[in-house]
Amino acid sequence: MKKFFIRDGRLQTRAYIILILLPIVCTFLSICMGRIYISPKKIINLFIDLLNRNAYEEETFVLVMKIRLPGIITALLVGGGLSLSGLSFQAIFTNPLATPDILGVSSAASLGAIIGILLSKDLIAIQFLGLIFGFLAVIIAIKLAKIGGERSIIQLVLSGIIMSSLFNALGAILKYTADPYDKLPQITYWLMGSFARSSYKGILLALPFTLLGIIIIFALKWQLNILSLSDDEAKSMGINLNLMRFLFILASTMITASSIAICGQIGWMGLIIPHISRLLIGADNRHLAPFCLSIGSAVMVLIEAFSRTASVISLPISTMTAIIGAPIFLFAMKQNRGVS
Repeated sequence: MKKFFIRDGRLQTRAYIILILLPIVCTFLSICMGRIYISPKKIINLFIDLLNRNAYEEETFVLVMKIRLPGIITALLVGGGLSLSGLSFQAIFTNPLATPDILGVSSAASLGAIIGILLSKDLIAIQFLGLIFGFLAVIIAIKLAKIGGERSIIQLVLSGIIMSSLFNALGAILKYTADPYDKLPQITYWLMGSFARSSYKGILLALPFTLLGIIIIFALKWQLNILSLSDDEAKSMGINLNLMRFLFILASTMITASSIAICGQIGWMGLIIPHISRLLIGADNRHLAPFCLSIGSAVMVLIEAFSRTASVISLPISTMTAIIGAPIFLFAMKQNRGVS
Protein backbone atom coordinates (compact mmCIF):
# COMPACT_ATOMS: atom_id res chain seq x y z
CA MET A 1 0.00 0.00 0.00
CA LYS A 2 1.49 3.35 -1.02
CA LYS A 3 2.23 5.61 1.95
CA PHE A 4 0.51 8.97 2.03
CA PHE A 5 3.37 10.69 3.85
CA ILE A 6 6.51 10.83 1.66
CA ARG A 7 9.67 12.93 1.61
CA ASP A 8 8.17 15.82 -0.27
CA GLY A 9 7.97 19.18 1.47
CA ARG A 10 4.80 20.35 -0.26
CA LEU A 11 2.94 17.10 0.30
CA GLN A 12 4.12 17.10 3.92
CA THR A 13 2.71 20.60 4.40
CA ARG A 14 -0.58 19.59 2.79
CA ALA A 15 -0.76 16.54 5.04
CA TYR A 16 -0.42 18.66 8.17
CA ILE A 17 -3.03 21.13 6.92
CA ILE A 18 -5.41 18.19 6.44
CA LEU A 19 -4.59 16.97 9.95
CA ILE A 20 -5.54 20.36 11.41
CA LEU A 21 -8.73 20.69 9.37
CA LEU A 22 -9.98 17.10 9.84
CA PRO A 23 -11.08 17.37 13.51
CA ILE A 24 -12.52 20.85 12.87
CA VAL A 25 -14.66 19.65 9.95
CA CYS A 26 -15.80 16.55 11.88
CA THR A 27 -16.67 18.73 14.90
CA PHE A 28 -18.83 21.00 12.75
CA LEU A 29 -20.60 17.99 11.21
CA SER A 30 -21.12 16.51 14.68
CA ILE A 31 -22.80 19.71 15.91
CA CYS A 32 -25.24 19.48 13.00
CA MET A 33 -26.05 15.80 13.61
CA GLY A 34 -28.54 14.49 16.15
CA ARG A 35 -32.20 13.60 16.59
CA ILE A 36 -32.84 17.29 15.96
CA TYR A 37 -30.91 18.43 12.90
CA ILE A 38 -29.34 21.90 13.00
CA SER A 39 -28.44 23.50 9.69
CA PRO A 40 -24.85 24.75 9.19
CA LYS A 41 -26.22 28.25 8.58
CA LYS A 42 -27.88 28.31 12.02
CA ILE A 43 -24.66 27.18 13.71
CA ILE A 44 -22.54 29.77 11.92
CA ASN A 45 -25.06 32.51 12.75
CA LEU A 46 -25.08 31.41 16.41
CA PHE A 47 -21.30 31.68 16.75
CA ILE A 48 -21.28 35.03 14.92
CA ASP A 49 -23.96 36.36 17.29
CA LEU A 50 -22.04 35.10 20.32
CA LEU A 51 -18.79 36.70 19.13
CA ASN A 52 -20.53 40.01 18.41
CA ARG A 53 -22.59 39.74 21.63
CA ASN A 54 -25.81 40.05 19.65
CA ALA A 55 -29.15 38.45 20.47
CA TYR A 56 -29.20 34.77 19.55
CA GLU A 57 -31.78 32.02 19.16
CA GLU A 58 -32.19 30.48 22.62
CA GLU A 59 -33.22 27.00 21.43
CA THR A 60 -30.17 26.65 19.16
CA PHE A 61 -27.88 27.99 21.89
CA VAL A 62 -29.09 25.42 24.44
CA LEU A 63 -28.89 22.55 21.96
CA VAL A 64 -25.40 23.43 20.73
CA MET A 65 -23.60 24.93 23.73
CA LYS A 66 -25.18 23.08 26.63
CA ILE A 67 -26.15 19.69 25.20
CA ARG A 68 -23.93 18.77 22.23
CA LEU A 69 -20.70 20.72 22.67
CA PRO A 70 -19.62 19.19 26.04
CA GLY A 71 -19.86 15.69 24.55
CA ILE A 72 -18.05 16.74 21.37
CA ILE A 73 -15.18 18.37 23.28
CA THR A 74 -14.90 15.28 25.48
CA ALA A 75 -14.83 13.06 22.39
CA LEU A 76 -12.04 15.18 20.87
CA LEU A 77 -9.93 14.85 24.02
CA VAL A 78 -10.63 11.16 24.59
CA GLY A 79 -10.26 10.05 20.96
CA GLY A 80 -7.00 11.89 20.34
CA GLY A 81 -5.60 11.10 23.79
CA LEU A 82 -6.31 7.36 23.74
CA SER A 83 -4.93 7.03 20.20
CA LEU A 84 -1.71 8.78 21.21
CA SER A 85 -1.47 6.64 24.37
CA GLY A 86 -1.89 3.49 22.28
CA LEU A 87 0.92 4.58 19.95
CA SER A 88 3.16 5.30 22.94
CA PHE A 89 2.55 1.92 24.60
CA GLN A 90 3.01 0.03 21.32
CA ALA A 91 6.44 1.64 20.92
CA ILE A 92 7.45 1.14 24.57
CA PHE A 93 6.46 -2.53 24.67
CA THR A 94 7.49 -3.12 21.01
CA ASN A 95 4.13 -4.82 20.55
CA PRO A 96 1.55 -3.66 17.96
CA LEU A 97 -1.22 -5.17 20.12
CA ALA A 98 -0.43 -3.07 23.21
CA THR A 99 -3.31 -0.85 24.36
CA PRO A 100 -3.60 2.09 26.80
CA ASP A 101 -4.97 -0.17 29.57
CA ILE A 102 -2.06 -2.65 29.47
CA LEU A 103 -0.94 -1.66 32.99
CA GLY A 104 -4.39 -1.98 34.57
CA VAL A 105 -5.41 1.69 34.30
CA SER A 106 -8.84 0.88 32.85
CA SER A 107 -9.88 -1.67 35.48
CA ALA A 108 -8.54 0.48 38.33
CA ALA A 109 -10.27 3.66 37.12
CA SER A 110 -13.48 1.65 36.75
CA LEU A 111 -13.16 0.40 40.33
CA GLY A 112 -12.78 3.97 41.55
CA ALA A 113 -15.92 5.00 39.67
CA ILE A 114 -17.85 1.99 41.03
CA ILE A 115 -16.91 3.00 44.59
CA GLY A 116 -18.06 6.55 43.88
CA ILE A 117 -21.41 5.33 42.53
CA LEU A 118 -21.95 3.00 45.51
CA LEU A 119 -21.23 5.92 47.86
CA SER A 120 -23.80 8.04 45.96
CA LYS A 121 -21.21 10.69 45.09
CA ASP A 122 -21.79 13.33 42.43
CA LEU A 123 -20.35 13.02 38.92
CA ILE A 124 -17.22 15.09 39.63
CA ALA A 125 -16.40 12.99 42.71
CA ILE A 126 -16.91 9.78 40.68
CA GLN A 127 -14.58 11.07 37.97
CA PHE A 128 -11.99 12.14 40.56
CA LEU A 129 -12.02 8.69 42.21
CA GLY A 130 -11.59 7.05 38.80
CA LEU A 131 -8.60 9.29 38.10
CA ILE A 132 -6.94 8.53 41.46
CA PHE A 133 -7.41 4.77 41.18
CA GLY A 134 -6.03 4.78 37.62
CA PHE A 135 -2.81 6.42 38.79
CA LEU A 136 -2.66 4.08 41.78
CA ALA A 137 -2.73 0.97 39.56
CA VAL A 138 0.23 2.14 37.47
CA ILE A 139 2.27 3.14 40.52
CA ILE A 140 1.75 -0.31 42.06
CA ALA A 141 2.52 -2.02 38.73
CA ILE A 142 5.82 -0.12 38.43
CA LYS A 143 6.72 -0.97 42.06
CA LEU A 144 5.91 -4.66 41.51
CA ALA A 145 8.01 -4.76 38.34
CA LYS A 146 11.03 -3.55 40.34
CA ILE A 147 10.84 -6.36 42.92
CA GLY A 148 13.84 -8.64 42.73
CA GLY A 149 16.14 -6.33 40.81
CA GLU A 150 16.16 -4.24 37.65
CA ARG A 151 12.79 -3.58 36.06
CA SER A 152 12.18 -5.11 32.61
CA ILE A 153 9.41 -4.79 30.03
CA ILE A 154 8.24 -8.38 30.65
CA GLN A 155 8.01 -7.74 34.40
CA LEU A 156 6.09 -4.53 33.77
CA VAL A 157 3.57 -6.28 31.51
CA LEU A 158 3.10 -9.09 34.03
CA SER A 159 2.60 -6.52 36.80
CA GLY A 160 -0.02 -4.80 34.66
CA ILE A 161 -1.85 -8.11 34.13
CA ILE A 162 -1.82 -8.69 37.91
CA MET A 163 -3.21 -5.20 38.57
CA SER A 164 -5.87 -5.57 35.90
CA SER A 165 -7.02 -8.94 37.27
CA LEU A 166 -7.04 -7.69 40.86
CA PHE A 167 -9.04 -4.53 40.19
CA ASN A 168 -11.43 -6.38 37.87
CA ALA A 169 -12.08 -8.91 40.63
CA LEU A 170 -12.67 -6.19 43.23
CA GLY A 171 -15.01 -4.41 40.82
CA ALA A 172 -16.93 -7.64 40.19
CA ILE A 173 -17.38 -8.15 43.96
CA LEU A 174 -18.71 -4.61 44.39
CA LYS A 175 -21.10 -5.06 41.43
CA TYR A 176 -22.32 -8.34 42.95
CA THR A 177 -23.17 -6.59 46.23
CA ALA A 178 -24.74 -3.50 44.59
CA ASP A 179 -28.47 -2.80 44.70
CA PRO A 180 -29.78 -4.44 41.48
CA TYR A 181 -32.57 -1.86 41.10
CA ASP A 182 -30.57 1.30 41.73
CA LYS A 183 -26.77 1.15 41.83
CA LEU A 184 -26.11 -1.81 39.52
CA PRO A 185 -27.77 -0.23 36.43
CA GLN A 186 -25.77 2.98 37.08
CA ILE A 187 -22.53 1.01 37.32
CA THR A 188 -23.28 -1.03 34.19
CA TYR A 189 -24.18 2.07 32.18
CA TRP A 190 -21.05 3.88 33.32
CA LEU A 191 -18.78 0.94 32.46
CA MET A 192 -20.19 0.78 28.92
CA GLY A 193 -18.92 4.29 28.24
CA SER A 194 -20.94 7.34 27.27
CA PHE A 195 -20.51 11.00 26.37
CA ALA A 196 -24.11 11.78 27.35
CA ARG A 197 -23.08 12.77 30.89
CA SER A 198 -20.27 15.05 29.68
CA SER A 199 -20.06 18.46 31.30
CA TYR A 200 -17.74 21.45 31.24
CA LYS A 201 -16.75 20.70 34.86
CA GLY A 202 -15.74 17.18 33.90
CA ILE A 203 -13.76 18.53 30.95
CA LEU A 204 -11.91 20.94 33.25
CA LEU A 205 -11.06 18.04 35.57
CA ALA A 206 -9.54 15.95 32.76
CA LEU A 207 -8.08 18.73 30.61
CA PRO A 208 -4.86 19.46 32.60
CA PHE A 209 -3.83 15.79 32.77
CA THR A 210 -4.75 15.10 29.14
CA LEU A 211 -2.96 18.16 27.77
CA LEU A 212 0.13 17.57 29.90
CA GLY A 213 0.29 13.95 28.73
CA ILE A 214 -0.07 14.99 25.08
CA ILE A 215 2.63 17.67 25.45
CA ILE A 216 5.09 15.18 27.01
CA ILE A 217 4.54 12.62 24.24
CA PHE A 218 4.84 15.25 21.50
CA ALA A 219 7.99 16.76 23.03
CA LEU A 220 9.67 13.33 23.16
CA LYS A 221 8.01 11.61 20.18
CA TRP A 222 11.33 11.15 18.37
CA GLN A 223 12.48 8.98 21.31
CA LEU A 224 9.71 6.46 20.54
CA ASN A 225 11.67 5.29 17.49
CA ILE A 226 14.65 4.50 19.74
CA LEU A 227 12.47 2.79 22.35
CA SER A 228 11.15 0.51 19.61
CA LEU A 229 14.67 -0.94 19.25
CA SER A 230 16.16 -3.62 21.48
CA ASP A 231 17.48 -2.52 24.89
CA ASP A 232 21.12 -2.91 23.85
CA GLU A 233 20.65 -0.84 20.69
CA ALA A 234 18.79 1.89 22.60
CA LYS A 235 21.46 2.05 25.31
CA SER A 236 24.20 2.27 22.69
CA MET A 237 22.58 5.49 21.46
CA GLY A 238 22.99 7.05 24.91
CA ILE A 239 19.33 7.00 25.93
CA ASN A 240 18.23 6.52 29.55
CA LEU A 241 15.76 3.71 28.97
CA ASN A 242 14.17 3.66 32.41
CA LEU A 243 13.67 7.43 32.46
CA MET A 244 12.18 7.58 28.96
CA ARG A 245 9.86 4.65 29.59
CA PHE A 246 8.74 6.19 32.86
CA LEU A 247 7.96 9.54 31.19
CA PHE A 248 5.95 7.91 28.40
CA ILE A 249 4.12 5.61 30.83
CA LEU A 250 3.34 8.60 33.07
CA ALA A 251 2.06 10.68 30.14
CA SER A 252 -0.02 7.83 28.72
CA THR A 253 -1.43 7.01 32.16
CA MET A 254 -2.50 10.62 32.72
CA ILE A 255 -4.33 10.60 29.39
CA THR A 256 -5.91 7.18 29.82
CA ALA A 257 -6.97 7.60 33.45
CA SER A 258 -8.51 11.03 32.83
CA SER A 259 -10.31 9.77 29.69
CA ILE A 260 -11.82 6.76 31.47
CA ALA A 261 -12.71 8.92 34.47
CA ILE A 262 -14.89 11.31 32.47
CA CYS A 263 -16.63 8.89 30.08
CA GLY A 264 -16.13 5.30 31.24
CA GLN A 265 -14.40 2.44 29.45
CA ILE A 266 -13.73 2.92 25.74
CA GLY A 267 -11.82 0.23 23.88
CA TRP A 268 -10.24 -0.18 20.44
CA MET A 269 -9.25 3.46 19.85
CA GLY A 270 -5.74 3.01 21.24
CA LEU A 271 -5.34 -0.12 19.13
CA ILE A 272 -6.80 0.62 15.70
CA ILE A 273 -5.88 4.30 15.17
CA PRO A 274 -2.10 3.73 15.36
CA HIS A 275 -2.50 0.84 12.88
CA ILE A 276 -4.54 2.99 10.48
CA SER A 277 -1.91 5.74 10.74
CA ARG A 278 0.91 3.29 10.00
CA LEU A 279 -0.91 2.09 6.88
CA LEU A 280 -1.14 5.70 5.69
CA ILE A 281 2.32 7.06 6.48
CA GLY A 282 4.66 4.30 7.65
CA ALA A 283 6.26 3.50 11.00
CA ASP A 284 8.09 6.73 11.86
CA ASN A 285 6.68 7.74 15.26
CA ARG A 286 7.63 11.39 14.73
CA HIS A 287 4.97 11.62 12.03
CA LEU A 288 2.64 9.03 13.55
CA ALA A 289 2.00 11.08 16.71
CA PRO A 290 0.20 14.03 15.02
CA PHE A 291 -1.65 11.64 12.67
CA CYS A 292 -2.89 9.55 15.62
CA LEU A 293 -4.00 12.66 17.50
CA SER A 294 -5.91 14.10 14.54
CA ILE A 295 -7.47 10.89 13.21
CA GLY A 296 -8.37 9.65 16.71
CA SER A 297 -10.12 12.91 17.57
CA ALA A 298 -12.01 13.00 14.27
CA VAL A 299 -13.13 9.35 14.44
CA MET A 300 -14.30 9.62 18.04
CA VAL A 301 -16.28 12.78 17.34
CA LEU A 302 -18.09 11.05 14.46
CA ILE A 303 -18.79 8.00 16.65
CA GLU A 304 -20.19 10.29 19.36
CA ALA A 305 -22.45 11.99 16.82
CA PHE A 306 -23.68 8.68 15.42
CA SER A 307 -24.36 7.26 18.91
CA ARG A 308 -26.82 10.07 19.73
CA THR A 309 -28.31 10.21 16.22
CA ALA A 310 -29.06 6.50 15.81
CA SER A 311 -31.19 6.20 18.95
CA VAL A 312 -33.41 8.26 21.24
CA ILE A 313 -30.93 7.58 24.04
CA SER A 314 -27.19 7.81 23.42
CA LEU A 315 -25.79 4.36 22.53
CA PRO A 316 -22.87 3.02 24.63
CA ILE A 317 -19.60 4.23 23.11
CA SER A 318 -17.69 1.03 23.91
CA THR A 319 -20.10 -1.02 21.77
CA MET A 320 -19.85 1.49 18.93
CA THR A 321 -16.04 1.47 18.93
CA ALA A 322 -16.02 -2.35 19.01
CA ILE A 323 -18.47 -2.67 16.11
CA ILE A 324 -16.52 -0.17 14.02
CA GLY A 325 -13.06 -1.13 15.27
CA ALA A 326 -13.18 -4.89 14.67
CA PRO A 327 -13.64 -4.79 10.85
CA ILE A 328 -11.15 -1.91 10.54
CA PHE A 329 -8.58 -3.91 12.49
CA LEU A 330 -9.17 -6.96 10.25
CA PHE A 331 -8.59 -4.75 7.21
CA ALA A 332 -5.37 -3.41 8.76
CA MET A 333 -4.19 -6.98 9.42
CA LYS A 334 -4.81 -7.93 5.78
CA GLN A 335 -2.91 -4.87 4.53
CA ASN A 336 0.05 -5.61 6.80
CA ARG A 337 0.18 -9.16 5.45
CA GLY A 338 0.07 -7.86 1.92
CA VAL A 339 -3.30 -9.47 1.18
CA SER A 340 -5.34 -7.58 -1.41
